[in-house]
Amino acid sequence: MPKMKLDETDHQILAMLIENTRTPFTDIAKKLLISAGTVYVRVKKMEDAGIITGSSLIVDYKKLGYTFIAYLGIFLKKTSQTQFVINRISEIPNVTVANITTGKYNIFCKLRAKNTDHAKSIIFKIDDIEGVQRTETMISLEESINDKKRLIHSIFEEL
Repeated sequence: MPKMKLDETDHQILAMLIENTRTPFTDIAKKLLISAGTVYVRVKKMEDAGIITGSSLIVDYKKLGYTFIAYLGIFLKKTSQTQFVINRISEIPNVTVANITTGKYNIFCKLRAKNTDHAKSIIFKIDDIEGVQRTETMISLEESINDKKRLIHSIFEEL
């Protein structure tokens, strides 16, 4: 698939949608002094090119009582068990991100819990998965950076 050529208008549209995926095209058009139809066409082209896929909401888990964030490095007995372990981890809803990695860990996960006791029970579930040799846990004291716009701005500066 050929790489789609994006311009500053595309950049601004993406930045606004990253900020709030529910921003109406008419609002974007007014801010950029273009028609809503132009916004629609440009978004559709980016969707067709696979640059934009779906949309999402940002959930404030703290307001739902899930204030504890931990990162878990998982060591496997055998790397051939990776997919099996990933499949079992995917059954644990508190694991919100899992990456197969190189380096120290075979799998690196982010999990959310209500408190340390809750996190401990989740970690024990992961430890009990067949193929997991051991885990290392890092507790997040604060999520300091979680900004999806910074990367898109950097990408457009490169263009």
